[in-house]
Amino acid sequence: MRLEGNQIYLRLLCPDDASSEYAAWLNDPLVNQYLESRWKHYTVDDVRSYIASVNDGRANFLFGMFESASGRHIGNIKLGGIHPVYRYGDIGLLIGDRQCHGKGIGTEAIRLCCRAAFECLNLHKVTAGLYQPNMGSLRSFEKNGFRQVGTWRQHVFVGGSYVDVLLMELLREEFRP
Repeated sequence: MRLEGNQIYLRLLCPDDASSEYAAWLNDPLVNQYLESRWKHYTVDDVRSYIASVNDGRANFLFGMFESASGRHIGNIKLGGIHPVYRYGDIGLLIGDRQCHGKGIGTEAIRLCCRAAFECLNLHKVTAGLYQPNMGSLRSFEKNGFRQVGTWRQHVFVGGSYVDVLLMELLREEFRP
């Protein structure tokens, strides 16, 4: 599956996409500060194993974000935890290349992933959870029509203190591609 956008395209990752650059993103404290992966050091073999285990084609889809112009891998977005009866799934994303931060790529990736969720997978709802200090991610979800529906107060430890996790959701009928 390949989803075309303006700045990027998404395609399913395969174990061959594991690279030292990808592992470096996961180990970069600036890149991983709002990710649960920040508690472990990653190798290329770890990344390869993760990709192989997560893309099951039913409940989890791990897409790579690739620059349209160059084809360069710059991050990932996962649609996972898909419930086959209730038809919902959860989005999580990582823009690994720091030079791509703040350029609207997260917003575009979320839009493309939601398009796949609603148009290809026939989901009813997409959810996301994000750390409250991650304002860039919050804006990207809001630009795609997500709304905050709850807060897990002081739920995770980031930068020396506990912070809230904001719970976001988007219903199929609210999606505006």
